[in-house]
Amino acid sequence: MHDIDLKRARLDPMAVFPTPDAVLEHPRLTREEKIDILQRWRYDACELEVAEEENMGGGEPSTLEWVLKALMALGVETDLERTPPTKQGTS
Repeated sequence: MHDIDLKRARLDPMAVFPTPDAVLEHPRLTREEKIDILQRWRYDACELEVAEEENMGGGEPSTLEWVLKALMALGVETDLERTPPTKQGTS
């Protein structure tokens, strides 16, 4: 899996990578590309959690914690103490 469709990975990371760790370990991605992909994955994971809270889930289990750990491994600070108005970080 050395060559990837970067555009697709940025739009739908779960379709390209089996896990957030696979993003971290990919040898050809820059740190910035990994962060972009993981930030999208984070957004998608938050969307799934919102759906679960609204009883519209039934899909795969949340990967949010796993994605946050991957982002922290890249030095991206995640403030879990202060939560945004919505899970996506918007009001």
